[in-house]
Amino acid sequence: MMTDSKCPLCNSSKLQTFLQRKRVPVHQNLVIRSASDATNTTRGDLDMVVCQDCGFVFNNCFDIEKLGYGEDYDNTQNCSAYFDDYLDNLVKNLVEVHGIRNGTIVEIGCGKGQFLRKLVEYPNSGLVAVGFDPSYVGPETILDGKIQFRSQYYDDTCTSVAADFIICRHVIEHVPDPISLLSSTRQALVAAKSARVFFETPCVDWILKNKVVWDFFYEHCSLFTAKSIAFAFEKSGFSVQNVEHIFGKQYIWLEAKYSQQAQEESTFKAEASEQSTLDLALSYKLIEAELRDKWIARLKQLNQQGKVALWGAGAKGATLANLVDANQQLFDSVIDINPNKQGCFIPGTGHTIISPNELNVREITTAILMNPNYREEIELLLKKSNLNITLLDWGSEDIL
Repeated sequence: MMTDSKCPLCNSSKLQTFLQRKRVPVHQNLVIRSASDATNTTRGDLDMVVCQDCGFVFNNCFDIEKLGYGEDYDNTQNCSAYFDDYLDNLVKNLVEVHGIRNGTIVEIGCGKGQFLRKLVEYPNSGLVAVGFDPSYVGPETILDGKIQFRSQYYDDTCTSVAADFIICRHVIEHVPDPISLLSSTRQALVAAKSARVFFETPCVDWILKNKVVWDFFYEHCSLFTAKSIAFAFEKSGFSVQNVEHIFGKQYIWLEAKYSQQAQEESTFKAEASEQSTLDLALSYKLIEAELRDKWIARLKQLNQQGKVALWGAGAKGATLANLVDANQQLFDSVIDINPNKQGCFIPGTGHTIISPNELNVREITTAILMNPNYREEIELLLKKSNLNITLLDWGSEDIL
């Protein structure tokens, strides 16, 4: 189905709808402390469209006024040893390979500040930092003043902060007008034109190619390919130095710098892909409903053998719970190792979030794993805790 809207990146009217969902929770990572509040959470619609010209994917029904990133928002992932190790390697690569040393880092969307702390504390990095995030709660400075935090958005009012390096991880996908964010970022660098800029965001081609239905949710209103994010940066006045796929190809990592002649100075050239984003989106459109029906049937079978839990109370787990078990008939609970989420409830469905230590008490026999990247870590945890349950990868042949 075509739409009358325009692409926020290239202004094209050649847009194709490929996914629609009604009344989904607008927040997946909100910490909700009562079941009634969880089921009565704010909702919105998904109308995911793909631009046939630049490949940008966005939610055509997104309403930013429905969202609120405050102190109850928690998308922390480094409770996981696997993800924490990933962050450590990313920091090491930035310092040792990219030469991020002896300067000032600004992080856009710093969350609770864990990543900035890793960078500043890296041996002999010589770094100081300023973190911007409206959801930040905590001291204004840490590490003897080496890191400052500001509970606000980073925009063109922040030109007084002279940055040598800009880091922005998993923020741009939350922004309905990416060009505005990037243009404001460039304007904030007028006093620091030599600053190097690094962005990380999910790769929509990977999501579509692997039919990852739980990676489409309200918070992520803007999704990119390597080509479309490079285009967005160039249009906003940056020269793109490099774009690569990381974290098992699930994420895009981009490096850019301030430029007067962005396209002429960019050194990145997108590789030709086997399938266009439009083709991938149309293929996805044909299979989603069938996959959902198969998963529900399989979960009913598993429940005949014992109780089933979902592993992971982040955005992926919350999205899947709402897709296949809105009435809490198939999942007994949702497991998460983040202590801040344990005892709370999944937005939309109201599933209880539990600690792995509660598996035996609740007589769970099967757990569904959302992201296979974490399988080895979870298997080790289960072994150490002497927990004998079946762990199935969602989307694998086992669950189908």
